[in-house]
Amino acid sequence: MKIGELSRRTSVSIRMLRYYEAEGLLAPVRTETGYRDYGPADVETVGRIRLLGNAGMTLAAIRDFLPCSLERRHAFEPCDELKLKLRMQISSIDEQSRKLSESRSLLSDLLEAFEASTPVSTRA
Repeated sequence: MKIGELSRRTSVSIRMLRYYEAEGLLAPVRTETGYRDYGPADVETVGRIRLLGNAGMTLAAIRDFLPCSLERRHAFEPCDELKLKLRMQISSIDEQSRKLSESRSLLSDLLEAFEASTPVSTRA
């Protein structure tokens, strides 16, 4: 299939598909006339890229994951180095969540203090 069809099937822009190719995430076959020719496996690969990207993984990390993906399945082989990267990503998300929670708490306390000390004007 041509790049336009892959774009339609995956809801990923042609520009982004070309970027994935430039980043080494996709490697389409070329026809004799030079057109990219994608197959069903490429549709699945783009799906995996989107899944991991939506989970917060960088393209560099995704590039490491793709070789461990099982052909024709939405699962991954248990590669130890990739398990470590997943743990690190989860830890990073947990830390971000903790910091956001602290920030929210501080802002909430500040707002509460402002509201308690600011008189309400009754002028019309």
